[in-house]
Amino acid sequence: MPPVLEVRDVTKRFPGVLANDHVSFTLERGEIHAFLGENGAGKSTLMNILYGLYAPDEGQIFINGSQVDIRSPSDAISLGLGMVHQHFMLVPTLTVAENVMLGMEITNGLLLDERKANERVRELSEQYGLAVPPEAYVQDLPVGVQQRAEIIKALYRGADILILDEPTAVLTPQEAEELFDVMRTLKAQGKSIIFISHKLKEVLAIADRITVLRRGKVVGTTEPAKTTEEQLAAMMVGREVVLTVQKGEAHPGEPVLEVENLTVLDDRKLVAVDGLSLEVRAGEVLGIAGVQGNGQTELVEAITGLRPVESGTVRLLGKVITGASPREVLEAGCAHVPEDRHRHGLVLSYPIADNLVLSSYYHKPYAEGIVIDERAIADNAEKLVKSYDVRTTSPF
Repeated sequence: MPPVLEVRDVTKRFPGVLANDHVSFTLERGEIHAFLGENGAGKSTLMNILYGLYAPDEGQIFINGSQVDIRSPSDAISLGLGMVHQHFMLVPTLTVAENVMLGMEITNGLLLDERKANERVRELSEQYGLAVPPEAYVQDLPVGVQQRAEIIKALYRGADILILDEPTAVLTPQEAEELFDVMRTLKAQGKSIIFISHKLKEVLAIADRITVLRRGKVVGTTEPAKTTEEQLAAMMVGREVVLTVQKGEAHPGEPVLEVENLTVLDDRKLVAVDGLSLEVRAGEVLGIAGVQGNGQTELVEAITGLRPVESGTVRLLGKVITGASPREVLEAGCAHVPEDRHRHGLVLSYPIADNLVLSSYYHKPYAEGIVIDERAIADNAEKLVKSYDVRTTSPF
């Protein structure tokens, strides 16, 4: 019996970047095949080719032994491929059932038949162990449940092959374990899964086979029983990697950030941070742990000026910044890397060069008064792209 999916010598080029370089692999029926690689290794590009979002420059794709030409997501869906993107493709203001049937609506005459849609979602939920309330609005659901809704949406369209692109990146450890249970159920019922990740422990725990990509090339395929975390890490980066961190005794200095009796409300006007106090000292890494929805986001937003403070005090380098604007907090010396970089960290329609100066474009050398110095912004982008190995076709 031929593989359910076979990719032969697929190559994809962008200006200045060879994203996929003669990539070949197979996927068997009822198999979980994991793909490992650093950011920029070509994993997402390869999956976007399979799902019809990109066209390959070279190579062939076979499904159940027959060569296919996938020119669009509609082609992929009709061939039994479904994809759950890292950033979900759901409409927040619609219910789960409405999202699932969007584009393939169940109708009763000229009207949507929501009762039948809800029933179909329940059937799929029960069949594959996906606990999702069909009548619930997506915006009210935890991230893990939203992800299950995405999987149901693919199954509703008849997917036999599921591509999961970095599915655990937005999940808590408990939610990730629940996802793995769902994947095992899908596998037991004959579905084939491509699992994209860069987390070594996860692929060793869930995959039947593991393929490693590095700089667009397949550097090896193995099985969990035949490899180790150290070997996989070496394949990913091309050199030996030490996975244990040797930490010496900490010698933190004076307090840099001080939070005293901070109270913050969430979007529903309920208390999310209740009288919290903490301090971060110079040369110290302070970890804040907790399941999503327990106030971590509101705490960070309050410190960085993105959310009002009900009571309490925030000091940075001895200066009170409670209630300061985001720019004032930034100018005082506190940077912020948000949890959702697409929504809150970047302007996606801007080039990389402009994004790199979003917090400093109004300072010299990038501006002189109200005049922007495009050359200085370009020089900065070229320097940072080289220094931090940013994989891009162009920063402009």
